[in-house]
Amino acid sequence: MRRVLITGANGQIGSELTAALRQRYGTKEVLATDVKEPPAGLQESGPFELMDCTDCSHIDRVIKTFKPDTVYHLAALLSAVAEEKPQAAWNVNIQGLFYVLEAAREYNCAVFTPSSIGAFGPATPADNTPQDTIQRPSTMYGVTKVSGELLCDYYYKRFGVDTRGVRYPGIISYKTLPGGGTTDYAVEIYYEAIKKQTYDSFLKEGTLLDMMYMPDALKAAIDIMEADGSKLEHRNAFNVTAISAAPEDFEKAIQKHIPDFTLGYNIDPVRQGIADSWPNSMDDSAARQEWGWEPEFDLDTMTEDMLEHLRVKLQ
Repeated sequence: MRRVLITGANGQIGSELTAALRQRYGTKEVLATDVKEPPAGLQESGPFELMDCTDCSHIDRVIKTFKPDTVYHLAALLSAVAEEKPQAAWNVNIQGLFYVLEAAREYNCAVFTPSSIGAFGPATPADNTPQDTIQRPSTMYGVTKVSGELLCDYYYKRFGVDTRGVRYPGIISYKTLPGGGTTDYAVEIYYEAIKKQTYDSFLKEGTLLDMMYMPDALKAAIDIMEADGSKLEHRNAFNVTAISAAPEDFEKAIQKHIPDFTLGYNIDPVRQGIADSWPNSMDDSAARQEWGWEPEFDLDTMTEDMLEHLRVKLQ
């Protein structure tokens, strides 16, 4: 039985991953932590502790006391927020990761750390982006993600810490709103389709980006940590993807269920610039070969499920 600690548990992925891991391993075996008090649902569903990942003594104390064998380190500032606050992004995304890895080395924990399509940059091949390729991001978020990948590789090779991770695309969920990412439009569009039957995208037409439905994102995080470590050649971090789509692709998928839905554009230059530096599509064959990665949702099946759940949620 696993014993798991999650940082950043209040976030978009963390809140849903906490529930999935508690269902899988048992409520008492999963400790959720965050720098802020949790929403009521998370507070009531199992153990929670306030923890600042930029405080090394705090991390050390919590891990020493709870004795997890696995840490899902999700605490981070996302792409758009990181561009507004680059110093804070470095402190949270890298210094926090360093402290978690040090505690993992001391107390023999495995560590899952998500990377991102943001780890790539303008010089990276945009189509079918390889697992191993040039990574020269043009954003602070991307810089922290590449640094995090290298840091995790170092701790595995130098100290034997069982570090693993995936490069997430944009994550879409009906349960938790996103928190300042470049792909947030792909969540907002579903809410507005139901509420107003219209939406203005902050990314321009034709902006292809990889996306993934939250159930597949949770599946990837759990599957890689349960995989046979002896078969993993890459570890930090695997390309994983499910959907490559532009705003107009979401429009067409939604119109199959809401024929009167219309899509307009109100471009955000900052987020458009970030998106333009990211891949159109990633090659995730290494994840498929090394640990059996296989997404369950495509754009149409995700859209049907999103709209079905949001209609109930927004009543």
